Amino acid sequence: MPRPVPVPIPVVLLLLAGPIAAVAQEPAIAGQVVDTQDAAIPRAFVRLLDAAGALRAASLTDDRGRFRFDQRCEGCRIHAALTGFVTATVPAGPAARLVLEPAPVQETVVVTATRDVAPTSQVGSSVTVFDAAAIERRGTPLVADLLRRAPGVTVVRTGGVGNVTSMFVRGGESSYNKVLLDGVPINEPGGTFNFGNLTTGHLDRIELVRGAQSALFGSDAMSSVVQLFTRRGEPGDTRPVIDLGWEGGSYDTQRAAATIAGGAGGFDYAVGVSRFETANRSPNNDLDNTTVTWNAGTDLGRGLALRLVGRLEDQRVGTPGATAFGAADLDAFFDRRDITTGVTLEHRAAAVKQRGTYAYTQTSQTSTNLIVDPPYTPAFPGQTAQFDAFDFLFDSHNVIARHHASYQADWRQDGAATRFVTALVDYDGERATLDNRLAGTVVPASRDNVGVSGQYQVVFDRAAIVGGLRVEHNESFGTAIAPRLSVAVTLADGRGAWGRTLLKANAGRGVKEPTILQSFSPSPFFLGNPDLEPEIAVTADAGIEQRLFGDRLRLEAVWFDNRYRNQISTRATNSATFEAQYFNIGRTHARGLELMADVVPARDWHARAGYTFLDSEIVESTSAFSPVFAEGQWAFRRPRHSGFVDAGWTNARASISIFGLIVGRRVDSDFGTFDPGFMELPRYAVWTVAGSYRVQAPIELYGRVENLTDADYMEPVGYRTWGRTAQAGLRLRFR
Repeated sequence: MPRPVPVPIPVVLLLLAGPIAAVAQEPAIAGQVVDTQDAAIPRAFVRLLDAAGALRAASLTDDRGRFRFDQRCEGCRIHAALTGFVTATVPAGPAARLVLEPAPVQETVVVTATRDVAPTSQVGSSVTVFDAAAIERRGTPLVADLLRRAPGVTVVRTGGVGNVTSMFVRGGESSYNKVLLDGVPINEPGGTFNFGNLTTGHLDRIELVRGAQSALFGSDAMSSVVQLFTRRGEPGDTRPVIDLGWEGGSYDTQRAAATIAGGAGGFDYAVGVSRFETANRSPNNDLDNTTVTWNAGTDLGRGLALRLVGRLEDQRVGTPGATAFGAADLDAFFDRRDITTGVTLEHRAAAVKQRGTYAYTQTSQTSTNLIVDPPYTPAFPGQTAQFDAFDFLFDSHNVIARHHASYQADWRQDGAATRFVTALVDYDGERATLDNRLAGTVVPASRDNVGVSGQYQVVFDRAAIVGGLRVEHNESFGTAIAPRLSVAVTLADGRGAWGRTLLKANAGRGVKEPTILQSFSPSPFFLGNPDLEPEIAVTADAGIEQRLFGDRLRLEAVWFDNRYRNQISTRATNSATFEAQYFNIGRTHARGLELMADVVPARDWHARAGYTFLDSEIVESTSAFSPVFAEGQWAFRRPRHSGFVDAGWTNARASISIFGLIVGRRVDSDFGTFDPGFMELPRYAVWTVAGSYRVQAPIELYGRVENLTDADYMEPVGYRTWGRTAQAGLRLRFR
């Protein structure tokens, strides 16, 4: 049974004690800065100018777009500006409202880079954001396929949709990504995360921050942090918005979804249900996936707000194995159910914001093969295996749970520069039961971890500096320190053809705890090691961003250098019996270049393109006898060259887009099946075309063709991907 989790005392004392700030006098000058959709613009620069145009005072808007100046100024004006928006000026007053029109290439506001809202130009981090419009326009049902459209990212799926799917960022391992849902960690302890069943249904936004982020997020944030934000309702939508959708197509694929969202007064809600199923390409590879999400919040008054979020993913998928080499396993399957639920209480005062969260996540995984299939001789065009392949039986059921409690306080001070100070503490109680049903063994595992972070931000007119430090105490490895520094400097703030020039740089340290298996496994063939040290990442990047032609073109180049050490893998302890145990034995160096371009050449037209050069090298091998893991070899399954193109046309009624993914050759292996065996896979390119047409309210038709050229390729060796497919569907919106 899970042990009880203590509720952090600061949450009770500080959040339930009531407002802590004295009531201020009504300011002489105040207001709000919003965009053309009436959405608040946080951290916009607001200047108070007198009648002669001289600067009287300056400030940044808060996370609700509000500002205030406690002074009187006859004949003054208020000027508001932020990169990616057209500036605006209005007469000063006690309730001024400034509407900033988005530039063709807009600025992006993110949460993940600082654990609070901030424009990307003020944090310097390498960030990619997919908003609700982008998620809908691209149409892909899985988050992993959306993340392929980000620089530095490689996604590898072992076969059809729904099978084990891994993400590698900037040369890091697939377990080096912290994955969050509305601030709640959902990856397994030790970073392992299977993107195979994570759907895009009911998501409002996805943020990807590259580089080590353990200073804010603790263990597992070695190469990146991926944060998913569920859809919210609007408190003023007394008439709910109802979205319905259905699509179907190749491989007996079907997807249906329904969402209702709305609110009244200070209350908002959004609830969604979706179903996704496909037969995939190979026998015994049927996927059935159900997703349920909920997000509700209410204003309790006196600066207090309460929010409840949750998500359920329930999936079953057949696992036929490496069917590109021969017969499919016709009975093996993988069941997985992930549930996340969390509650947050937030208090806002004049200069202080406090937030306390408790969340519970659980993943239940069953991997089963109880029928022995006949042996077969693996074959591939021009190659025949050295020996027959034999089926083997397995039946495991693992339950991994996490109690997560967090308290965060943010304090703001305005002056010549605006300063933000953040203090936070995170608690993670990790519980697991590893059940090998065939062997009749049940292994319980438990680990309690606490991390304390401090962050200091200072934002000037033309520069922003973010520094942070975390002390992470882990029950497995003890205590580790994780610092981080991020700088963004505006060199030029031009207008017209030559726009803003932004320099940015980041450096940080990442730490990662061992997985539950690496610490607690009882198997003599991969025996757990309670004395493992944390895996360590030291990452740095520096780049330049240039806006051109009236913000119609944004170019970005980022150089990165990542060093990973103490990497955990098995090492033989008895070569005669094949016994092995986990040890810290690996070291990898990855450096490279990311190039990005966003262009809006004319109204309704848009295009994005990215290219990544990755120079990765295994410095100390985790497998001395395998040539694909030899010292000097490229990092496994991470291409040296990769890129994407995403372009389209969209107006109020119709849209059409094309997406291309290009992946260069990369190291992979058949692990001795053939002689000579696979040492690498060739490059491939996959193209997708999609379009939509709004017949009339509330009906919209859409469709897409994936793998347009019917490219025949493998992501890992032996696993068949989809050929050319077509999907079509409709969406309905009522309000």
